[in-house]
Amino acid sequence: MKNIVKIALCAIMMAVCTTAVQAQDNNQSNKQRMSREQLAEKQGKYIAHELAFDEQTTQKFLATWLDYQKEVWALGPRLKKHDKDSQTDAEAEQAIKQRMERSQKILDLREKYYKKYNAFLTQKQIERVYELEHKAMKKLSKKGYRAPRGKGQRHGKPSRNRVDR
Repeated sequence: MKNIVKIALCAIMMAVCTTAVQAQDNNQSNKQRMSREQLAEKQGKYIAHELAFDEQTTQKFLATWLDYQKEVWALGPRLKKHDKDSQTDAEAEQAIKQRMERSQKILDLREKYYKKYNAFLTQKQIERVYELEHKAMKKLSKKGYRAPRGKGQRHGKPSRNRVDR
């Protein structure tokens, strides 16, 4: 009799546990990853909220912020880091030059949008925007966020060869 009670108790516990696991799996599969446009809009709204902009300034900021993000995305994806041991000097030089060109383009965009922000934000607000943007990017890189991509690519997993600086 004691064995039957133990077996029944084990069966009930297993049924409860598997139901909870299935519920978690269903919630995670229904939750889709945000597109980068949605993410940028959410970041922009967060920054506007943190800086306590009025409605008119928020609208101007969001439009400008989204334009800036779209121009950064138009530059293309970040350049991949190659295995330094197997690179020739010419390949290393080319990779360095490509990274410098991309950095310069981003700097030019930041300068362009600084002038746009300057039309409706104070210097302290602009500085705070840059701080919050940097903080958000650090947070996303820690989480390993990757924009949705094609099949066969790893999502959200940091590279083993990555060197933090």
